Parts: sequence; structure tokens; C-alpha cells
Amino acid sequence: LQGYASEMDNPNLVHLIPSALQNKKEILFGNLPEIYEFHNRHVGTGGCPALIFLKEIENCIENPELLARCFLKRKEDLQIYEKYCQNKPRSEALWRQCGDSIFFQECQRKLDHKLSLDAYLLKPVQRITKYQLLLKEMLKCSKNSEGTAELEEALATMLDIIKSVNDSMHQIAITGYEGDVSELGKLLMQGSFNVWTDHKKGHNKVKDLARFKPMQRHLFLYTKMLLFCKKREENTDGHEKTASYSFKNSLKMSTVGITENVKGDNKKFEIWYNGREEVYIIQASSVELKNTWISEIRKVLT
Repeated sequence: LQGYASEMDNPNLVHLIPSALQNKKEILFGNLPEIYEFHNRHVGTGGCPALIFLKEIENCIENPELLARCFLKRKEDLQIYEKYCQNKPRSEALWRQCGDSIFFQECQRKLDHKLSLDAYLLKPVQRITKYQLLLKEMLKCSKNSEGTAELEEALATMLDIIKSVNDSMHQIAITGYEGDVSELGKLLMQGSFNVWTDHKKGHNKVKDLARFKPMQRHLFLYTKMLLFCKKREENTDGHEKTASYSFKNSLKMSTVGITENVKGDNKKFEIWYNGREEVYIIQASSVELKNTWISEIRKVLT
């Protein structure tokens, strides 16, 4: 933040900033200032002395059973990482465009860093996954001892944040949806499935064809809507493939019904619309995955 972000406002360096980067500080750095602020902040609860997150974790070296509490009382705060990760694809695209500019070289030289800025911009993404590894290791060592239940809760919290991060990274790649995705409620699940459709109104021939060739669809389940998208992978100028999801159709959750078991395949379930006027047969990759989706859909419907 000091060696790069602040330098973007340095009048002596302003002429070195590439035009593609003008007024794009927020895109490149995302909410990094907010993450810095969080790690720099003292949190006191219930009359305890206030401590910075890192200091509080270090204090657990003597009392490891207190570790989970450090995470649990910052449950809401840690969601700032979600915002950072959502912005990461935009930040990376911008970096690819102007990362080799003299401005960044100059900043790196002044800092005497061996690695360029993009290595540091990856740190928050790596950090959020390291926390859950720490908690997992702690759980391995704390079989049924004091604080085990809290450790399990803290781990579940961190895994939940990582799942949200992962889901939202997919969600920002949806293209062609006319409405505003943010109005569909919370994104509960997303994943790829084989889908067969059966339309009552359709021509019989179409119905027969639809029966045996499945479509590959990426489903996004929100509290208000189920979106069906088609996954496309594009090569970005010699870089890794980036997936995008082109919108195909949507079902309002307030008008759908569900059939949990389909004859002949325990990985299939049905979602239907308008009293079975349209039926979507959905095949998951495993029975466990199917059951997870069914229980989430059931929650929405009830």
C-alpha cells in the first residue's frame, strides 16, 4: 500500500503511470486498505483487553484451546476477503495489461523487492485458505479436549467463507443475464450437471430427442431463482483458460417443484415448473452432491 498504491499519487512518478491504469487504483488493489485496517485493528470483547488479530493468535501458543475464539469473534470481519477475491479477476486482467510498465519497475526497485507486485496481491487469497488449514491441523491434535467444539465451529466458518469466495468467483463470470444478479438473493450453490428437458408444449419429436442427449449446464441456485448457464472456456492471450457462463434460462424458485428420486438413477432428481409443464431432469456427479443440492433446494422451498 505504501510502496505502490500511495506512489500512484506521487507527482514525481505520475508521468510513468500507463494510461490504462489512470483512475484504476481501486480495481488493481481491491479493498486491500480494508484488509490492512482489519489486521491493524484492536478488538476487545466483554471487557477483555483489546488485541490485534495476529497478537491474539500468538497469545494462543500458551493456551491453544483459545484459538477458535479469535476466529469466531471476527466471523463478520473476515468476510472482507470475499470482496477482495471477487475483485481479483479484474485486478489480474489490469495487471496483465500494464504490469510490465516502468512505473511498477521503479516502485519495485525502490522497495528492493525480489518479487513484483502481483505476488503480493495474491497474498490475501492465499491467507484466507491458510487459516482453515491451521484450524484443521489444530483439530487433528485436539481430539475431544477443551475447545474442540469451538474449533469445529471456527473451521466451519472459515470453510463457509471460502465456499462463498469460490461461488462468487464463478458468479461474476455469468454473461447474458438481463437482470441484476445481486437482486436474486444469496447465492447458495453452483455447479455443473447433465440436464435433460421435457416440455409439454413441445413437438413430440423434440421430446423424444430431448430424452437421450443431455445438455451440460452450470447451475446457480439463489434464494429467488435458479439459473441455467452454459460454461464456455476462453483462452486469454496465452494465459490460463478463464471460464464464463452464458445464461440460458431461469426458473423462479417460488414456482418450482422438486422430485427427489428418478427411476433408474440415484444421482438424478427433477425440478419442474408450472405443474410439470416444463420438467428438468438433473444428474449430479455423485449421490452426495445430489443430496446436498436437494437439501438446499428444499430449504428454499419451505
